[in-house]
Amino acid sequence: MRVLLPLFAAIAVLAACSSRDLYRTGQGWQAEQCRRLQDPAERSRCEKSTARSYDDYRAETDKARSAPR
Repeated sequence: MRVLLPLFAAIAVLAACSSRDLYRTGQGWQAEQCRRLQDPAERSRCEKSTARSYDDYRAETDKARSAPR
């Protein structure tokens, strides 16, 4: 039972997060990783990749899902 309680708590927290919240969290983590890069050109390229909005990301993924396979 002691093992299940933290598991259920983690599931409840994740369920409360929206896709937008999870995307922002991931983008924040990626931006932090970019700031650690030493090479300015590589850092700039990396930071640009984190600048995509959630709405743009969602539109791109929806388009990919609806494309014929």
